[in-house]
Amino acid sequence: MFLRRHRKQAGEASYDYWTLVKTVRTAKGPRQEIVAHLGKLDESTVQAGRGWHDLDAMLEGKIPDTQLELGQAPLPTPAPLWRQVDLSGVRVERMRQFGRVYLGLAVWRRLGLHTLLRRLLPPGQEEVGWDLIGCVLTLGRFCAQESELSLAERWYADTALEDLLAVPLSQINDARLYRGLDALLPHKDELCQHLLEKYRDWFGVGFEFLLYDVTSTYFEGLAQRNPKAARGYSRDSRPDCKQVCIGLVVTPEGLPMAYEVFAGNRADVTTLEDIVKLMEGKYGQAQRIWVMDRGIVSEENLEFLRQRKATYLVGTPKSQLRAHEAALASEADWQKVREGLTVKLVSGGEGEQSERFILCRSEDRAAKEGAMLQQKVDRLRAKLAQIDRGLQRQPTAKAAEVERRIGQWLGRYPGAAAMFKVMLRHDAQGRACRVDVKEEIARMEWAKRAHGAYLLRTNHSCQDPVQLWRWYIQLTQAEAAFRTSKSDLHLRPVFHQKTERVEAHILVCFLALALWRTLEQWLKSKGLGDCARQLLIELEQLHSMDVVLPTAETGEVRLRLVARPEKALAFLLAQMGLELPRGPKILENVVQKTAL
Repeated sequence: MFLRRHRKQAGEASYDYWTLVKTVRTAKGPRQEIVAHLGKLDESTVQAGRGWHDLDAMLEGKIPDTQLELGQAPLPTPAPLWRQVDLSGVRVERMRQFGRVYLGLAVWRRLGLHTLLRRLLPPGQEEVGWDLIGCVLTLGRFCAQESELSLAERWYADTALEDLLAVPLSQINDARLYRGLDALLPHKDELCQHLLEKYRDWFGVGFEFLLYDVTSTYFEGLAQRNPKAARGYSRDSRPDCKQVCIGLVVTPEGLPMAYEVFAGNRADVTTLEDIVKLMEGKYGQAQRIWVMDRGIVSEENLEFLRQRKATYLVGTPKSQLRAHEAALASEADWQKVREGLTVKLVSGGEGEQSERFILCRSEDRAAKEGAMLQQKVDRLRAKLAQIDRGLQRQPTAKAAEVERRIGQWLGRYPGAAAMFKVMLRHDAQGRACRVDVKEEIARMEWAKRAHGAYLLRTNHSCQDPVQLWRWYIQLTQAEAAFRTSKSDLHLRPVFHQKTERVEAHILVCFLALALWRTLEQWLKSKGLGDCARQLLIELEQLHSMDVVLPTAETGEVRLRLVARPEKALAFLLAQMGLELPRGPKILENVVQKTAL
């Protein structure tokens, strides 16, 4: 997303107004779509803001109480502080990144996590409260720090958190951050419960739908002290590394609700019962719809859900399309969801727990799958023809060697291999002399019909296949949550070796994901789209700094201030209800007098 300026002329006067625009992909190429009209830039709105003394109120979105009681005199305006400054000696020091950490801290405070951790982790004899360390850990992950070591050695010193949290740089070190992880982990359940309440209060989010998916994250190191670390199916293309699996439950809006950590060699289908029991144990057996991908579904899992009278909507393996071949070939009863996508209810039954199947057909997906298969078929056909030509020129007695070559190519393209019947022929001397390739016409015809088609399965009573498809497609929010965790929040790789530290690392990533997705919902509620990533990029331009002014009277004055954002960004922040501290904070007024 980006901001676009529009200039309008009204007689001799002209003014600017702004729109928030995003680029979208269409069948005709990339197009620009207006997300929101921000209107005319009002100088008074852009310049709104309070001083550094109101930081707490600004972060929590509290409106200052400026109304006077009857008969109360207005507060006197502070007298200006005049100093004669030597301009040749003015300098800027201590440039720190401000915008991203300020926004992250604002989301943290508005979710009430600071008050929750203050209650869960009451102050003791430590110099810095564990609630503040938990905040630093989460904001570091929110700002894409890969490890606690990099956070302590570089990142914290380069940000304005020292001013915003009043935690000196000298108190932030890797040992304290590791102990902060240990302090956070026992309160995982309270944190998850608190987030659910805040989602409901802030955005009115309901929990009728639960989207569940599983991913993995790998380790750097041997992870010998972690019994859950094991080699298994790696979604990160790192089968050489040990990993753990993470099952995540999110709302249809993508807000994370709960998670569980499983052994790295645990099959996805074996995790469902644990998650269902976990959610029912915390929130009861309310009528919710479990939405899951086909990788988590098995007949045993579905029977488990039916026994608990749970409602589900799941994907199915593509092999089950064969049972509905006639319905797929028929053009009757299809309903249009959007251009190029149609669905229909292909079977049903009696009673609330009876199953229904939804057949879905996508033209774009069919074109993609067809092109991919055709490419593999052409390559395999060419390789088999090449082997055949070689044998015709020079038959060989090493038939086993030829069969291995053929098997290697068939194994490289298994989908295309199913389209052919391959036979090695021998001459009178027993030498391999030809490769006969026969195309399986029936299989090719079925593949063409099945391209772009997939099957959903549910025991919900809804008879509208379009609505059922829309419920299922919300599962992309869980997949998007995993992408955000891995690419933006650096869930992977894991550098910790102990089981508890690994689980605490994942908890901090979960909290950072909650901040990220909450920010997206915050933007959406203000009509500003839902791209948190672009807003964070825009906020990278905001820095705090110290301006040092040599003076004749006191030697020098040090002013700490936040660089003023451009009008468009300032107006965008105002639309969100975010304020930045305006005016300088005087750090040093009187120092040893020096000659100018």
